Amino acid sequence: MISKKQFEKELDIIISNAIREDVGDGDHSSLACIPSSTQGKAKLLVKEDGVIAGVEFAKRIFNYVDENLKVETLINDGESVKYGDIVFYVSGSSLSILKSERLVLNAMQRMSAIATKTQQFANLLKGTKTRILDTRKTTPGIRAIEKWAVKIGGGENHRFALYDMIILKDNHIDFAGGVSKAITKTQQYLKEKNLDLKIIVEARSIEEIEEILYAGGVYRILIDNFNYEDTKKAVALIGDKCQTESSGGITLETAKKYAECGVDYISSGALTHSVSNMDLSLKAV
Repeated sequence: MISKKQFEKELDIIISNAIREDVGDGDHSSLACIPSSTQGKAKLLVKEDGVIAGVEFAKRIFNYVDENLKVETLINDGESVKYGDIVFYVSGSSLSILKSERLVLNAMQRMSAIATKTQQFANLLKGTKTRILDTRKTTPGIRAIEKWAVKIGGGENHRFALYDMIILKDNHIDFAGGVSKAITKTQQYLKEKNLDLKIIVEARSIEEIEEILYAGGVYRILIDNFNYEDTKKAVALIGDKCQTESSGGITLETAKKYAECGVDYISSGALTHSVSNMDLSLKAV
């Protein structure tokens, strides 16, 4: 996984690029009608039930735009919210509040939707040993905040990107000439490059699982698109030789049954690629 320093760098890149995109050479709508000395206050208003996420990111945005903006937090990241709740107040330069508004809302609406969806999965898996993981199926450019939202919602992060963990999927295996060759070549590559990266290998059948186990040196086997019965067989076959992960179109309706098969993890791209933004607004008070 990436370091805290790397993660914070990603956050700063997201903010600076978003402000560049949205503000350009100036917020002319605000500059045209509001004196620069005007002070104001606004509230973050919840208009839909769910889990709030992005409060700390919003503070980072406000500080980036104007370090003199003050935030009074009433509800923290990860807490449940309902229609009509006020999450925080922000006060200071009215121009700075307006400059920050859209980025704060865009980020928090997206993050809150992801946290809410993740919590639904996490709640379903309570009582089992299985934990819910995200994937790289994130919105280009804002992966850091989407994965942050998964953590806020009670999930766990898979690898951040291509550079911090190796996952040999179907195309890697086919291009490499088979499971055994893909694993052997990967292990040799890591040795030559002096890299300490975990290896996860996707299996499409019980036979491929047997081949992976025979090759050895694998951190986790990705049991991809198996039905319940075959997943149980796979888990029994793997035992404690390495970790197990189910994936492939797993939904809120099917997650509990896959967990009951005994897998360590379930990964779902739906945590980040199939959510509808939570309705929030920033209103002057």
